[in-house]
Amino acid sequence: QLQASGGGLVQAGGSLRLSCAAAGRTFSHDVMGWFRQAPGKEREFVAGVTRGGVSLYYTDSVKGRFTISRDNAKNTVYLQMNRLKPEDTAVYYCALDLQSAYFVRRGVDDYAHWGQGTLVTVSS
Repeated sequence: QLQASGGGLVQAGGSLRLSCAAAGRTFSHDVMGWFRQAPGKEREFVAGVTRGGVSLYYTDSVKGRFTISRDNAKNTVYLQMNRLKPEDTAVYYCALDLQSAYFVRRGVDDYAHWGQGTLVTVSS
């Protein structure tokens, strides 16, 4: 079970840090990802991290602003979001890819387990 938290309302240019804690199993051997879904749009990949936390991947629109990280000892993955823009407004989901450890896949269907989502609203 994945539990996402940290969303909220922030002004453009501000920062938020999302957390995703896993319960019931360790995810240290698996790729973890963050996705988001804006109103009326499909869910999209935002960032992913491989099992050791060495390889990080981002969608182009968040590169240089968002940072994904993981703490395997705490069974938690984070998404630090800086210089937020109104277009970052969405429900953010963490997800677990059970089929991959060293390669970050970007498809929604690639991820077997999902958190409940946390809403991020960026005002202009």
